[in-house]
Amino acid sequence: MSLPQTGDRFAAFRHPAYTKFFLARFLAAFATQIVSVSVGWQMYEVTGNALYLGLIGLVQFLPALLLILVTGTVVDRYNRRRIVAICLGVSVLCVGGLLLLTVENAFAPVPVLVILTVFGIERAFMGPAVQSLAPNLVPEKDLANSFAWNASSWQAASILGPVAGGLLYGVGPIAAYSVALAFMLAGAILVLLVPKPAQKSSSEPKTWTYLLAGFRFIRHEKIVLGAISLDLFAVLLGGAVALMPIYASDILEMGPFGLGILRSAPGIGAIAMATFLATFPIRHRAGITMFIGVAVFGLATLVFGISKVWWISAIALAVMGAGDMISVYVRETLLALWTPDEVRGRVNAVNSVFIGASNELGEFRAGTMAHVFGPVAAVVIGGVGTLAVSVIWALAFPKLRRIDTLDSTDQPTA
Repeated sequence: MSLPQTGDRFAAFRHPAYTKFFLARFLAAFATQIVSVSVGWQMYEVTGNALYLGLIGLVQFLPALLLILVTGTVVDRYNRRRIVAICLGVSVLCVGGLLLLTVENAFAPVPVLVILTVFGIERAFMGPAVQSLAPNLVPEKDLANSFAWNASSWQAASILGPVAGGLLYGVGPIAAYSVALAFMLAGAILVLLVPKPAQKSSSEPKTWTYLLAGFRFIRHEKIVLGAISLDLFAVLLGGAVALMPIYASDILEMGPFGLGILRSAPGIGAIAMATFLATFPIRHRAGITMFIGVAVFGLATLVFGISKVWWISAIALAVMGAGDMISVYVRETLLALWTPDEVRGRVNAVNSVFIGASNELGEFRAGTMAHVFGPVAAVVIGGVGTLAVSVIWALAFPKLRRIDTLDSTDQPTA
């Protein structure tokens, strides 16, 4: 199966449906980043306990794990565009709930964690739906270009959202949640404007074999297994996002706006790398390049963990984002190329759990370790672990390491 690259930097945007999808995804991601910064800072401000920062990640991850057999099946069986719109509608209600708690001066761990659990249920469906919808909106020849722009959309939001969140939170949490609510609503409306795309479905009976098809496919395709498990363990160990409120408040003494800067730094590095990859796609040694990206991510995490100077910390986070983007670009392209559309939802449901584990569960890992050993030790141990993972996975998955180009998935080159 081949994926010719057109060389047109804006190829994906030649398709109006994709343009609407891109804008909707950007607005939703922007709103999510504002909420993430605001909830993290507000929770630490109210409790002063790093454990609650870890719980924020855990309650958003568990629904994806518990519902893994349901979400993928729903995405493969029903209209993916409608699923994304419903998910964004639920997000609107969740952000509205956080706004109401803040207005009523009732912000407390239990009600907030309940709302974030609902938010996690929504994201459990949203992840595979979004990942499965995107390849239905552009022809195969523009897939790699669309993945680079998809990543840019998220990373642009990761740059602007935290800064906006920090500034808005400085004005007041009510302002932050109000803007997030407006952006989330706009994203939901834009998704409804996307024409219903063609979608292949399977007539296979809904047996256990059908439900477990995503697992079976990933287990069989060692390249896909290696790529998504690499991301799982690398970010699970190296993620430091949950501890940024502690770094901004206690270690670097930067305040809420400083937290926005720290949260934006990985996005700056990632979008710079995504823009580079959209213009100059990876032509050769894609597999080894992905492993190098993960190693860079781990090394930068280590530097961030030991730094006591804010600008060194910000640069380290930007390098983390660039390294992670290389891995994301290669992984998502391989996943789309190797996965038939009729099982795409179930495969992406498993992939979403891996992503959720690497992010939300990684935040729980960081928060719990920080509670026991301190934030610096938690980040440093994670960075060392990520470096180790990049080496171990490169040795354990030689076929993935030998992938040469992203133009063909026929055979990896020697």
